[in-house]
Amino acid sequence: MAQLSNLAVRDIETLIHPYTNLAAFRETGPVVIEEGKGIYVYDSDGKQYIEGLAGLWCTSLGYGNEELVQAASEQMRKLPYSHIFAGKSHDTAIELAEMLKEIVPCETSKILFGSSGSDANDMQIKLTWYYNNARGKPQKKKIISRIKGYHGVTVASGSLTGLPPVHADFDLPIHNIMHTSCPHYYRFGLDGETEDEFSTRMAADLEDMIIREGPDTVAGFFAEPIMGAGGVIIPPEAYYARIQGVLEKYDVRYIGDEVICGFGRTGKWFGCETMGMKPHSISMAKAITSAYLPLSAITIEEDLYQAMLAESEKIGVFGHGYTYTAHPVAAATAIKTLEIYKRDRIIEHAAAMTPVFERRFKALSDHELIGEVRAKGLVGAAEIVENKATRASFDPKKMVGPAMMNFAQKRGLMVRSMVDSVALCPPLIITESEINEMFDRYEAALDDTVQWIKKEDLRAA
Repeated sequence: MAQLSNLAVRDIETLIHPYTNLAAFRETGPVVIEEGKGIYVYDSDGKQYIEGLAGLWCTSLGYGNEELVQAASEQMRKLPYSHIFAGKSHDTAIELAEMLKEIVPCETSKILFGSSGSDANDMQIKLTWYYNNARGKPQKKKIISRIKGYHGVTVASGSLTGLPPVHADFDLPIHNIMHTSCPHYYRFGLDGETEDEFSTRMAADLEDMIIREGPDTVAGFFAEPIMGAGGVIIPPEAYYARIQGVLEKYDVRYIGDEVICGFGRTGKWFGCETMGMKPHSISMAKAITSAYLPLSAITIEEDLYQAMLAESEKIGVFGHGYTYTAHPVAAATAIKTLEIYKRDRIIEHAAAMTPVFERRFKALSDHELIGEVRAKGLVGAAEIVENKATRASFDPKKMVGPAMMNFAQKRGLMVRSMVDSVALCPPLIITESEINEMFDRYEAALDDTVQWIKKEDLRAA
């Protein structure tokens, strides 16, 4: 066991770390991040890292943005907290809701705020059930998401997430939540099947599930435009149009999870616009405040709002909301974040940087470890394989993807390993030279991984 600093020991004895092998962590300890500026963060030893995943897909304006700090501090002095229960309100909530209604890509009557992507999707499930009760369809309650989709970790949103570690030994998924096929053509396309044929089959899988379950029982479908934590999976071009037809045919509420893709990540305001999705409602979080403060939001379509009116009249109250719903400091930070996106043309800048980012990802295809590269806008991943010809993956127990992540960290680059897909999702303010610096470190970490694989003799004979 390496000698751990006092700070590391204190961490181990006090904190639980999400998505961490808690047993192994007791031996290695944490990397303690103390400061950030632009696209860079610095640990407690002063080492610099490019934050290649914008934290957790979220710090879109980078670190140390003084305008966001000032917006939050001014609001703290003016009104640090107020709720919006029982008809109360405040100007920051009103202004932010108006701003969001102007930019969202779906017809929207109202905005409902929360604090995280998980609770946003949790609210979507609740309101889908509420909606169908209001319109006299109490049996229409089943919710479908996708294998490898990621929608959060609460009991309900964690059930939506289609990743085994989120379910294992948590007794998830709960009743009435199920998962249809993953639209990853590289992994699940059949021999000789075109991407168009694959998309048709994916839509048929969804329709078969709806018919099997009973169309009168299926209420909602969740989809990220690009599937982030499942591996940055980008469905084929025809996929969403085929899916749309199935959902319309069976009266299924369509929820677009924009928690990662929203606010410029794909080179447009929302990933739905990039990918040709037409959801009834969207969930937002992360980049809504550049992650400087926790905030989420969902859009409420007019039909749903009318149902909410009818139910609250019948019951006497709309029985939902959080202490921090539309928190004024978070809302003020979001208002300033949206102002910066517009004033500084951040979305246009992300679109302008996209060709450089995608070109550097595409070049990784020639590397001996990489089977597929996937990139759209300023989010992408390279998938490590044991055999390029057969697309065979390494045994997950060999932990090749996590090893690559650790080598990148040693090279001064923060990335995210999702089994053997290693993702980049940098702050949207990144420049061309910084993109090239980031990929230079990424490629060096890949070469380090090759040497480690050879040393440990991890390839099959």
